[in-house]
Amino acid sequence: MSTIHANAIVGSGAVIGQGVEIGPYTVIEDDVVIGDRTIIAPHVYIADGARIGSECRIGSGAVLSTAPQDLKYAGEKTCLEIGDRTVIREFVTLNRGTKASGRTVVGSDNLIMAYVHAGHDCVIGNHVVIANSVQFGGHCHVGDYVVVGGLAGVHQFVRIGRYAMVGGISRAALDVPPFVMAGGHSSFRYEGLNVIGLKRRGFTQEQLGNIREAYRVIFQSGLLLSNALEIVRRDMPQTAEVLEILRFFESGEYNRKFIKPFKS
Repeated sequence: MSTIHANAIVGSGAVIGQGVEIGPYTVIEDDVVIGDRTIIAPHVYIADGARIGSECRIGSGAVLSTAPQDLKYAGEKTCLEIGDRTVIREFVTLNRGTKASGRTVVGSDNLIMAYVHAGHDCVIGNHVVIANSVQFGGHCHVGDYVVVGGLAGVHQFVRIGRYAMVGGISRAALDVPPFVMAGGHSSFRYEGLNVIGLKRRGFTQEQLGNIREAYRVIFQSGLLLSNALEIVRRDMPQTAEVLEILRFFESGEYNRKFIKPFKS
């Protein structure tokens, strides 16, 4: 049976799974679905449109699925989707989507630390770690196994590829391709491969070598990006990792801006 504190307010239309715990002074509106065995601390506010998975943990002061902070938002019905086993710590704010996509998405098995904000229409993958006070503008896309350091600010529409790491206190205004480290405030830049993170996830020396060579051509050859990508496609083994790098650079708008290599 679920445990709902007497001082919690739960809308009559909310769907509450089995084994859910809801703390005192938490408010859950009508159009909300909460999966089995999720634990919600005191003083949480979950607004209409939230779809929360099983075995999540939501800390005190979190505010989820409130209206987008977007002047174009006109009250359309949208949602916030959160996967299973995701931990949302204290005072996190996650807005629901706009008509642009209809939803904001946070995947499964994530750790979202205190005071993080994710704006409307963001998509955050699985196994992501977001440290304290990171701020995402609207429409950001974050791949699986990404780590974002504390106090980083991520500009709207920025994409961060899988297995990338963004350093703390970074001003992330440029796209971050997969498998790399990026950081910096006055100059946000490529800082090499996320070698430790990749090794922890079981990447072999051969895989690391292919990734390193692809980025050597892209970032250090001095070629135009389109020419560098053509060389990578023509001359390198088309492994899964190399193809993922190519897809990242070749997808989206033609005027996208990517991180640049560090130059001393």
